[in-house]
Amino acid sequence: MNLAQQKRLSFAALMTGPILWWILVLLVPYVIMLMISFYSKQFPFHVPDFQFGNYLKIFDDPQYFQVLLRSLKISVLVSLVTFALAYPLTYYLVFKVRSHRVRMIIYVATIIPLWVSYLLRAYTWKTILGTEGILNSFLMWIGIIDEPISLFLYNQFAMVVTMAYIFTPYMVMPLFASLEKIPRNLIEASKDLGVGRMGTFLRVTLPLSVPGILAGFTFTFCLSFGDFISPQLVGGPYSNMISNVVATQFGIAMNWPLGSALSMIMLFIVVAIITMSDRFERAGRLDLN
Repeated sequence: MNLAQQKRLSFAALMTGPILWWILVLLVPYVIMLMISFYSKQFPFHVPDFQFGNYLKIFDDPQYFQVLLRSLKISVLVSLVTFALAYPLTYYLVFKVRSHRVRMIIYVATIIPLWVSYLLRAYTWKTILGTEGILNSFLMWIGIIDEPISLFLYNQFAMVVTMAYIFTPYMVMPLFASLEKIPRNLIEASKDLGVGRMGTFLRVTLPLSVPGILAGFTFTFCLSFGDFISPQLVGGPYSNMISNVVATQFGIAMNWPLGSALSMIMLFIVVAIITMSDRFERAGRLDLN
């Protein structure tokens, strides 16, 4: 056995474990779910079949299609809000904070909420936005309102605020990594050529941070699109998202074929978002080069 064959054999042995893990943990469950999505529902069971009725029902029944559109809208809004919060903060950390130690302390403080329970963070905003919460108490204290109001909770506004707070660290991390990689000599060269701060930002900093922006948007969109806890806690009865419907189909409704069809549509949307993000990132990289 020559050296080339030994290398190929070693590489195959090294990749066997990850490939088996990918097949057993990811591929097999998705294949099973795809198969069940074509089954027929015969209460209280589902029987093997091959028909597209479950998928057609999703688009024929207005309630499912509206929930799907609502989930997409809220996920986009959450991504935009997290970007609006994370980019100025990350830009300030990378370019304005001179001390590396202070920069890392603020950065770690920003991502520390990821180490706290998701439920605790969601309940925190339920407490803040509630009728007896901090926001109502503050508005009453400054005299804007005379009594607590319930407009801040159990609506889509509360969902966007809560999920934006929860998922902001996922936008900060790729932005921080992307902005830190920008060569400072490019920014200095832009200034030496007489370009102002805004021009330098629009022509140098922003284009070079596009990979981080795309990664952050992908993280926050996919995570918020699959969230079902925040809608239950702060969304109210008319703010269900597609994940809540999937959980209901697999639980109370006992309609696994329809739940599997909804899950496959969610998977398709998430994969499409990831694919588009990757293509945009590659196209941007080629343009910059």
